[in-house]
Amino acid sequence: MPAEEFVAGWISGALGLVLGHPFDTVKAGWMPGLPACSVLPVQVRLQTQTTYRGIVDCMVKTYRHESLLGFFKGMSFPIASISVVNSILFGVYSNALLALTATSHQERRAQPPSYTHVFIAGCTGGFLQAEGPRGLFRGAWALTLRDTPTLGIYFVTYEWLCRQFTPDGQNPSSGTVLVAGGFAGIISWVAATPLDVIKSRMQMAGLKQRAYGGLLDCIVSSARQEGLGVFFRGLTINSARAFPVNAITFLSYEYLLLSWG
Repeated sequence: MPAEEFVAGWISGALGLVLGHPFDTVKAGWMPGLPACSVLPVQVRLQTQTTYRGIVDCMVKTYRHESLLGFFKGMSFPIASISVVNSILFGVYSNALLALTATSHQERRAQPPSYTHVFIAGCTGGFLQAEGPRGLFRGAWALTLRDTPTLGIYFVTYEWLCRQFTPDGQNPSSGTVLVAGGFAGIISWVAATPLDVIKSRMQMAGLKQRAYGGLLDCIVSSARQEGLGVFFRGLTINSARAFPVNAITFLSYEYLLLSWG
């Protein structure tokens, strides 16, 4: 199994994380049952807390308490963990396409795979990067249901946009890769946000001393108490983060594989 895709995925994931971390991390502040030194993603706090009035308020309070360094707090562990996840995603995706089409990454511009194969390979990568020891955290099923089809959509969107703006048989330009990667990130988050909200709520249920009876109970309870709009809470910050992060992720991934090929 070619290893270059896994290495390129790890490096591109690390670069994307550094770019996106200011969107992700804010000081948790003082909340009952949560240590003051904890850090939480912006979208998780917006999806599960009522402390902040919105994205701007969340960022202003982070800057006020932590200065610019507050947006990069706690980055060392995510660099290690998220980079590995990205490595699995891109490595499995590329090797699944290889198994489905018998064409390597370098050959795919001359022999483009079908969108069905791209979707299947993306779903495979999404499923394998989301599954883990289910006892380690709540919301594992929500995470798997979120990532499996969403990452199929992610790669299909990227491939479709690249092909629209690239002559047949040629590699896409850097500008095309940036735009395609950025919009692929946004589209995937539009699809993923409802289950991302549910995942976040199930993971935070213990901290808030509230238990859900399961995935369906969490969905019904959230909709009943806060309306259907709750399932798109955090979409704005996710989309704002998604474009630059996924643009640089795909650009670095494509550049690395092209230079190594």
